[in-house]
Amino acid sequence: MNQQSRIISVAKQTIETESKAILYLSELVTEEFADAVNYIYNSEGRVIVTGIGKSANIATKIVATLNSTGTPAIFMHAADAIHGDLGTIQQRDIVICISKSGNTPEIKVLVPLIKAIGNKLVAITSNKESFLGQQADFVLHAYVEKEACPNNLAPTTSTTAQLVIGDALAMCLLDLRGFSSRDFAKFHPGGSLGKKLYLRVSDLTSLNEKPMVHPNTDVKKVIVEISEKMLGVTAVVEDNQVVGIITDGDLRRMLTKVDNIAGLTAKDIMSKNPKKINNDAMAIEAMELMDKHGITQILAEEDGAYCGVVHIHNLTKEGII
Repeated sequence: MNQQSRIISVAKQTIETESKAILYLSELVTEEFADAVNYIYNSEGRVIVTGIGKSANIATKIVATLNSTGTPAIFMHAADAIHGDLGTIQQRDIVICISKSGNTPEIKVLVPLIKAIGNKLVAITSNKESFLGQQADFVLHAYVEKEACPNNLAPTTSTTAQLVIGDALAMCLLDLRGFSSRDFAKFHPGGSLGKKLYLRVSDLTSLNEKPMVHPNTDVKKVIVEISEKMLGVTAVVEDNQVVGIITDGDLRRMLTKVDNIAGLTAKDIMSKNPKKINNDAMAIEAMELMDKHGITQILAEEDGAYCGVVHIHNLTKEGII
């Protein structure tokens, strides 16, 4: 087997090993899992997630997922906890402790301290019979038969399983809270993801000029309007309602068909029934409409009245595309 083939083989084996382990996790979701979710949901405290080594890395991701989906959470490193950070835990908090073996020295020191404070303890572990599993109030079983590592040493399958259990926990809590995309947007105001969730068409039309001509406007003035407003398009408006649209493409097609443009008006070259979108719609909807119809601009209206234009460049600039 050459090196290229070996790389592909190892990659596939890793993915298959981990995927089988993840699939098996669904069989380990029991009423105890549901009890843990309900307890967290009804709790007035925060969720403190702790672990050591690679499990600590997984803990930080679970904390991030919980926070972004409506469950207040804090990461506490297991080693730091026994050297002062135990004060992170408040009276009503719930502690989730992540450990594959459930028997590491730090865990054996930390768990009795948590129990002494009186906080409920949730374990995410591969070994239900471990010290952690025996001491926990709730055990979320993240059993894996073997690591994807050929030496069965490097945490691979086990950390993937921990992450999946954490995601399942977070999604159950999200479902119980009725957490919506609008709620999600409140916690993700920055970046393209946030903008997809909260940016509206009106936020974009307000940035642009508002090109518009009357159906009887002379073609020369139509050309000037499109050029000055720099959007490659103008709406044809009568009584503040859109009756048509003229694009750069319409002008080019006109010039290939007509030798003398004298006497031509907007209504002679406009396209009727243009694609429109409500000014209060989400910007992502404008993008989807443009993509569906193969256009680069779309007209916005509110209560039937013309509001302006959204250009594909607006969406690109805002990171929507």
